[in-house]
Amino acid sequence: MQLAGKVALITGAGSGIAKATAKLFAKQGAKVAALGRTKEELEDTVAEIQNDNGEAIPLVADISHPEEMQQVTQQIVDKWGRLDIVFANAGINGVWAPIEELAPEEWDKTINVNLKGTFLTVKYAVPYLKKQGGSVIITSSVNGTRIFSNTGATAYSCTKAAQVAFTKMVALELAKHRIRVNVICPGAIETNINESTQRRDLESVQEPVEFPEGHIPLTDGKPGTSEQVAQLVLFLASDASSHITGTEVWIDGGESLLKA
Repeated sequence: MQLAGKVALITGAGSGIAKATAKLFAKQGAKVAALGRTKEELEDTVAEIQNDNGEAIPLVADISHPEEMQQVTQQIVDKWGRLDIVFANAGINGVWAPIEELAPEEWDKTINVNLKGTFLTVKYAVPYLKKQGGSVIITSSVNGTRIFSNTGATAYSCTKAAQVAFTKMVALELAKHRIRVNVICPGAIETNINESTQRRDLESVQEPVEFPEGHIPLTDGKPGTSEQVAQLVLFLASDASSHITGTEVWIDGGESLLKA
């Protein structure tokens, strides 16, 4: 039980990487606050954890709304008396389009959810993490950190690059409080985030590139799984990574080394 006695907040926990992490954390002894915007998905996640003898609660909130994030963080502490781990995973791909076609409100939405949402998730957790120390893990991406060839993903990539800078700034600021802050950069992972991506008129701006053997060298093109990413998050949340902070870790099977 690597996380016995710990309390973890996981955003975006209704599906994908965060759901897999929530289930893994619970198996490792953590009490899990599963946060997201879709009540039914969160209840499914919590039910799966409880059916496996774990402890979890669903929390419905929009990570881009300060008052909602402040309230749910307080709910966690009111219930369990502490907060040790924050996995700031929730985010959107948003609209991918040529820069002259990307509407200001589309830009704002991606920035607000991905970047402001990360800030608010961490901001309201910090006072409780300071009481005993803890671990923050933020989900960035290969996009904006190693890969810049996904033309049209400008808003998304900017948020992902900014999350890495945010991690390093906050890691140094919080080190004296024994709070570690790290960031993961997944590549192609089997999740449903692409289903909500709006791609518009990209053919005219993208450079054509072919990868006959697939664009993920380690697996001959096969994407990674949410469960593989969850194992990385568990490592960064646990004492096994007790001397690691302010660090980005790519988990992409070598994709970003090929596609940069």
